[in-house]
Amino acid sequence: MSSEAKLPKLIDVMVSDRDEEGELQTVFGPVDQQSEERAVRIAKGLTDKHAEVIAWSRVADVALGEYGEPTVLFQAGAMPDVE
Repeated sequence: MSSEAKLPKLIDVMVSDRDEEGELQTVFGPVDQQSEERAVRIAKGLTDKHAEVIAWSRVADVALGEYGEPTVLFQAGAMPDVE
């Protein structure tokens, strides 16, 4: 088993809207979710209310500040890079 496989998985949802100048501004999140299914369900439910919505997951060691590559679970609109 690789060390990455042993790390906990972070699952998040983030939402953005455009401001008066048309720039994306985060208005919600990233907010941790309990499961990938829940993250996708919440993200889909927000698509009618916001310009940009994304749900993603990645393995992470938060204590050490080490994060794996994000895997997009659901995306509506063009989101900025997830870091």
